[in-house]
Amino acid sequence: MTLDALHTLVAQHEDALRSLVDLVVPRDDFPSASDSGALRHLSRLLDERPDWEPRITALVTAAGERPTTLESHPDWPWFAGLVSSGYYADPANEGNDGAASWSMIGWRRDPAGGWPVDVPVAEAGRTVITAGQAQDRYDAIVIGSGAGGGVAACGLAEQGRRVLVVESGRWPSIAELSTDHIRNPRSDWGVAPLSGPPNQGNPRVLDDGRTHLPLRPSDYAWSNNAMTAGGGTRVYGAQAWRFTPLDFRMASTYGVPDGAALADWPIGYDDLERYYTRAEREVGVSGDSDGTWGGHRSEPFPMPPLPTGRQRARLQDGADRLGMSTVHVPLLINSTPYLGRHACQQCSMCVGFACPVDAKNGSQNTMLTRAFATRRCEILLETRAVRLRTDAAGRVVGVTLRGTAPGDSWERDIDAAEIVVAAGAVESARLLLASTSDREPNGIGNNADQVGRHLQAHVYGGATALFDDVMEDFVGPGPSIATTDFRHGNEGLVGGGMIANEFVALPANIYTYLNSVGLLPASGIESKHGMRDLARRMVRLMGPIQEVTMADSRVRVDRGTVDGTGMPVAVLSGTKHHEDFLNRSMLAERSAAWLRAAGARTVTTMGGSEEEFLRGGPSGGQHQAGTCRMGDDPATSVVDAVGRVWGHDNLRVADGSVHVTNGGVNPVLTIFATALRTIEDMAGGWTTLPEAARVAVPANA
Repeated sequence: MTLDALHTLVAQHEDALRSLVDLVVPRDDFPSASDSGALRHLSRLLDERPDWEPRITALVTAAGERPTTLESHPDWPWFAGLVSSGYYADPANEGNDGAASWSMIGWRRDPAGGWPVDVPVAEAGRTVITAGQAQDRYDAIVIGSGAGGGVAACGLAEQGRRVLVVESGRWPSIAELSTDHIRNPRSDWGVAPLSGPPNQGNPRVLDDGRTHLPLRPSDYAWSNNAMTAGGGTRVYGAQAWRFTPLDFRMASTYGVPDGAALADWPIGYDDLERYYTRAEREVGVSGDSDGTWGGHRSEPFPMPPLPTGRQRARLQDGADRLGMSTVHVPLLINSTPYLGRHACQQCSMCVGFACPVDAKNGSQNTMLTRAFATRRCEILLETRAVRLRTDAAGRVVGVTLRGTAPGDSWERDIDAAEIVVAAGAVESARLLLASTSDREPNGIGNNADQVGRHLQAHVYGGATALFDDVMEDFVGPGPSIATTDFRHGNEGLVGGGMIANEFVALPANIYTYLNSVGLLPASGIESKHGMRDLARRMVRLMGPIQEVTMADSRVRVDRGTVDGTGMPVAVLSGTKHHEDFLNRSMLAERSAAWLRAAGARTVTTMGGSEEEFLRGGPSGGQHQAGTCRMGDDPATSVVDAVGRVWGHDNLRVADGSVHVTNGGVNPVLTIFATALRTIEDMAGGWTTLPEAARVAVPANA
């Protein structure tokens, strides 16, 4: 790209910006930021975020007026982060020409021995239709194609139903989702991830008790989950934990803290155990143990744990010193060839990316593949379910759909005998709330004002450490050792959580991790040398806590603010509970102790005051849950024990929305399991023949 083609601001201030970016990353034995293409990188970012122009212009002005005080400018750390994001990201983002920074810090993307097959591999077949090809009526419509939606589509199609899946996002290819370090759902650089949704046309609103703040998908408080075929399972880290028996009885075990709405599930671990087993077998999980507090197992894991890198041995030694038990992290990733697909090749880019050899098991390459193989299932992409339609008696009879693709505006009413809502906790609640009628003026299932309440996800606690020795050998995915000792039984606390080592970090994220805890300057030669010296000596331990639910942490709809399709947007309000702060602090302290016992020379914990912790709205994000709570009483819940919306025998919810509590671990295996139970009940039984679970996926081996 020539300067003539650069963004106007960058072209107008070329010399000043070149000086500024080289203050962030100066030249030494390795190229400076400008040598590596930083101006082209900034131009690309400004094309996506033109609202950043005034901030960068102010920095250019400040540099001309007071260059010696520039680094005290309030926007300097932000600008340094933008420049550094490009310098350490993939070369296609045009700030790391020749991948020079990767050579500098010793980072590699590919497996140590290279790829044994051509990547990316060929993808599974699918049946994608256009709006004009859709039938007027289906046996079932499934809204959402993530973990719950994939199970619903598969189960209903395999039991003979004609099924339409409605997905608001696109179906990006493996190639599209397997390389970009900036537009990655686990990177926070202010641009929308390729897994969707785009920033334009998808607002939400945060009600902080004083004002309504507009949010875009790249804002943390928007509570983004991937909106793409396969949902969050397309790009997740794929940790595959079961909830423990106590996780289903939190109120009975701990009581209900002041200000909380903690409750027991209407089902227990024993009710879900065979569905956990089925999910592990039919989607594919590798592991060895559920660890402390785990329930009984009717079958072992279908695959052994993945091989591990050098971190595991050091952390195991530290755990032994502290008397902590450990397990391999269970993963929805093939450690051996499984279900017609390759084993993981252990590259350095797993969480947030599609797997180049398709060894990461999600809805899109397991359950949806089986659904399409029946020839009774098809999917509409870039389509929003605007409302559920009811007849004069209040019975749900169909869905109003609108196209969301640029330049492809359309609307259709499509009927169905049965409907499954599986769009994620925020969007599933939004759809029910937007679907009003004379009988249910506040939204379907919401006559008791329960839809949208109890929004929860996972607050994380943890610590970051530096070792004298090189600890990172880029053996992916990364999480290789965990302790589950602190999921319960923590004196004076309600619940707890799991701790594990983190995924192999992207270089740009390493910069953020080290800088955010004060171990790396934001800019200058010391920052550059710090990245060179510390990137492979850093270890992070992190874990999610089991949040204490509150009725006022919720999703509502704002009929005065609409998205690109004209649908009222979600309003998020509420906060986190005092017990969540205590548990986060506990996990941070336990993580720090573990790292010190393993020989770390410097350890920093996730800190901050409780006041800071409680700011910013409710907990959400990729582990969002709780807004259509399962229960035995329609006065205090939205669905019954098999996901049926109270008062609607043909309407089910089959995602994390139904979770009463969300465990102290990643919840996706529980979403798979509860959805399997719901759809088995809905379909009147669902017996899968072994060969039906092994639909071959073509791979260019």
